[in-house]
Amino acid sequence: MPDEYLSKSPDAGRMGKAVEHLVAASCIISSGARLNVSTAMVDDEGVDLVFHRRGGSATLAVQVKSRLSTSKRVQSGGFVAFVRRQTFRPRPDLYMLFVAVDVPTGTYDTVWLVPSEALASTGQSGGKLRFAASMKIGTKNKWVPFQLTRAELPERILVLLDELEVSGD
Repeated sequence: MPDEYLSKSPDAGRMGKAVEHLVAASCIISSGARLNVSTAMVDDEGVDLVFHRRGGSATLAVQVKSRLSTSKRVQSGGFVAFVRRQTFRPRPDLYMLFVAVDVPTGTYDTVWLVPSEALASTGQSGGKLRFAASMKIGTKNKWVPFQLTRAELPERILVLLDELEVSGD
């Protein structure tokens, strides 16, 4: 763990937290305030955002993994992220949100909202789950069904909350 922490950019935590707030705010605004979002004071359980519908009781826990447009991988149309097994507990109400952020505009468009149970079935690399997807239009990969635009994300979250409300999870 210490080596992993030291290998990250000193700005990685700051940028990651900014993306979490960006996603939260845009979902609240785009949903017409039907969504509310809570954030964790301490992120040691793999949950960054908790969404709920105003007036509802179901919650959707989300771990956010972002990559910036300044990275070589994103510039070439790819997105790769790793999720640590130590804090990853797949369950019906936990989703992973992979976000490609455009640094010059401070916004995002391409996201993948992946059920934790679907991610759990992927390959591992050194005790981590690996998510790899193409951002190129028309590319076929197993994550395409989970790919959304910024505009589609709040509605998808609202649908998932409705499903959780009915199932009681």
